[in-house]
Amino acid sequence: MRIPAPEGGPERLVTLADGVFAIAITLLVLDFSVPQGLSSGEYREALRGLLPNLGAYGISLYVLAGFWRDHRTLFRTVRQVDGQVISLTVLGLGLAALLPFPTALISEYGEERASVVIYAAAVASLGGVHLALTALLARRPWLRGDAAPVRDERLSAVDLGVTVAVFLVTIPLALLIGPAAMWWWLVLIPVKIWLGRRQEAASG
Repeated sequence: MRIPAPEGGPERLVTLADGVFAIAITLLVLDFSVPQGLSSGEYREALRGLLPNLGAYGISLYVLAGFWRDHRTLFRTVRQVDGQVISLTVLGLGLAALLPFPTALISEYGEERASVVIYAAAVASLGGVHLALTALLARRPWLRGDAAPVRDERLSAVDLGVTVAVFLVTIPLALLIGPAAMWWWLVLIPVKIWLGRRQEAASG
């Protein structure tokens, strides 16, 4: 099998990723609006109506920030990129840019099973692409030059794997029990805290 030739350093790819994640996070707030000319009662009702949007924003902000951090960690020791690395990265960025759409679905139609399934599938797909990119770079040490993978990258891969697994499990759960399946996402909190402490210990 022919090995793709390196196509240069990762600087432009990392800069592109930073920009796409920043834009995706910015797009998450577009659903926040309060109509003009409301009475006091209507104004308070409009604010209460924004609570689902705020919850969906918080979830997606956390998800996108986590994937951005993992992407930065993954490319910390990369010195060269090839066509396949570029293709996987662009695919992942396309999925990240798409996330505001399923976020809007769970904020406006969170009681629908389809909204939860679409959101979970989008996050799991984004995580799957990041895992594939991690595995690809692990099999191509020549793209790192003299740099060796750091321990943080292994923990980030475990973090990604857990995220993908949790959101994949959400899909059949949502079909079985409906929107209540979103509570399953809370399992990520203790897992992420534990992995974060492991990463701090590894860096210290």
